[in-house]
Amino acid sequence: MRIRSLGVIDDAVVELSPGFTAVTGETGAGKTMVVTSLGLLLGGRADPALVRIGAKSAVVEGRVRVAAGAPAARRAEEAGAELDEGALLISRTVSAEGRSRAHLGGRSVPVGMLAELSDELVAVHGQTDQQGLLRPARQRAALDRYAGGALAAPLAAYGDAYRRLRAVSAELEELTERARERAQEADLLRFGLDEIAAVEPRAGEDAELAAEAGRLGHAEALASAAALAHAALAGNPEDPEAVDATMLVAGANRALEAVRSHDPALAALADRMGEISILLGDVAGELAGYADDLDADPLRLAAVEERRAALTGLTRKYGEDVAAVLAWAEESAARLGELDGDDERIGRLAEEREALRTELSALARALTDIRSEAADRFAAAVTGELTSLAMPHARVSFAIRQSPDPDGIEVGGRTVAYGPHGADEVELLLAPHPGAPARPIAKGASGGELSRVMLAVEVVFAGTDPVPTYLFDEVDAGVGGRAAVEIGRRLAKLARTAQVVVVTHLPQVAAFADRQLLVEKTHDGSVTRSGVTVLEGEDRVRELSRMLAGQEDSETARAHAEELLAAARADA
Repeated sequence: MRIRSLGVIDDAVVELSPGFTAVTGETGAGKTMVVTSLGLLLGGRADPALVRIGAKSAVVEGRVRVAAGAPAARRAEEAGAELDEGALLISRTVSAEGRSRAHLGGRSVPVGMLAELSDELVAVHGQTDQQGLLRPARQRAALDRYAGGALAAPLAAYGDAYRRLRAVSAELEELTERARERAQEADLLRFGLDEIAAVEPRAGEDAELAAEAGRLGHAEALASAAALAHAALAGNPEDPEAVDATMLVAGANRALEAVRSHDPALAALADRMGEISILLGDVAGELAGYADDLDADPLRLAAVEERRAALTGLTRKYGEDVAAVLAWAEESAARLGELDGDDERIGRLAEEREALRTELSALARALTDIRSEAADRFAAAVTGELTSLAMPHARVSFAIRQSPDPDGIEVGGRTVAYGPHGADEVELLLAPHPGAPARPIAKGASGGELSRVMLAVEVVFAGTDPVPTYLFDEVDAGVGGRAAVEIGRRLAKLARTAQVVVVTHLPQVAAFADRQLLVEKTHDGSVTRSGVTVLEGEDRVRELSRMLAGQEDSETARAHAEELLAAARADA
């Protein structure tokens, strides 16, 4: 990794070798920045406060070796990244303003992509991870992770059924709680539909009735106008001497017909005059028929107005015209059908809910059985590791129980509470010595014991769900003496199958490392490129002496440091 402008680090390169690497240095020298840098490369939260004062941005670049075809390599290639001779180049930039950018294999990618790869590449453990292990939810997750494939399928099936049950229950609850509102809505819809059905409106009927009412209301004026127009066109039978339009047009037509053979233009006019004559005759005949058919019956007018009033009553409530009223009736009938079908729907949902609860009960029981079997194996494996970590008499166990809940599901003949991961409450217990009761590790483990339990759990995981690299940030806090030696020995054993990086203050742990890196500040308080050095030979003895006694040149401390190194080499 190359780290620039991050915290106290100005510009430094950290070369992590295979096997076990210990990172040491004075308190405040910047050792934890190694962990922070790796966290940024793995998609961790970008805090602008980490940017070195005076710098515009902090940059962390890393080169991670990945096996061809490994899940991390495949996922990176799917994102468009390219591998460089079997290595994946990762870059993360954090600006002082808080903006963050990520690059993977030469491609700009969302930060979340780095987080996706992290589980396949590195397992990071620090003081916060130890505190996380105190939470029952994390302990249950750890047990499930250990159970592996045997638990995965039933847990996935349980999760699907649980989510469906939540959805069905929510819908059923909503339908039940809104029963009164739905009943009121249905009554209003029925009233409106009955009112419309009683009137039986037809599409366009309101326009037809408006036109008829206009005719009936002005019948006398219409009849008089039709009679005068007819007399003007066809003559008045009571006045034989009167001249009408038909006679005048007929005379004009005869005059043109007499000479039409002498001029084609005049012949064309004669044809048009003939058409006018025919049209006048037709209009005169229709005027006569209109006058004869015109109904001035006041009873009919009253009936029309009464019908229009009924339609107006509907349009005032349900739409601006009869067409809108009919549309409202159609939509309301469909909605009423839905509301009337809710009772049947409630019944179906209630049946589905009971079926899902029965399914969940069976799946939850299966999860309990699998977890119980895995818990015995997991506890035995962790207990065995604790023996190697200077806790030979400690015993780890799991308490798997269920809490009674009258609204829960039935598991093993009892009605118990349940959640998205089953009905089990999982708690990791520790009995540190014979005769001591097994207590939750949150209450029964000291800081040093918790560090060793955490390491033991991770070592067990390394055999079942390995990742290429493990990073421990002072998980040996609160430990000393023989326990510290055993932790160093166990980390060295873990490093035989994985890359292990440990940030530590303990010389007993650092002595077991294949490589030791020293982080030290310059006189101006920064860590430069030369501030991260590989310690070998005499330099490593001096650093271990400082870690042991705070005195690099103490002969006693040097002798002890050399003894630690010799013992670690002999143990390897």
